[in-house]
Amino acid sequence: MTVAQQIRERLQAVFAPRRLEVSDDSESHRGHSGWREGGETHFSVIIEAPAFSGMSRVDRHRAVHRALGEDLVGRIHALAITVRD
Repeated sequence: MTVAQQIRERLQAVFAPRRLEVSDDSESHRGHSGWREGGETHFSVIIEAPAFSGMSRVDRHRAVHRALGEDLVGRIHALAITVRD
């Protein structure tokens, strides 16, 4: 299973989002810090879920990181997160 699929599954399970987009942007970072052959290092996530209602931006990002888990976050060099309720 790819890292993108794991991100998608974990966020889907925790937040049941109305909208979830996970993009592997690794290729556009070729040669930059953290990039590895084979990609799966740089990701963008757009997630919309009622669970984020009333949370600050920092709390929303922390919730996403908790949902992904240390094991998965530790394998990702860069994660751009856009969260909406």
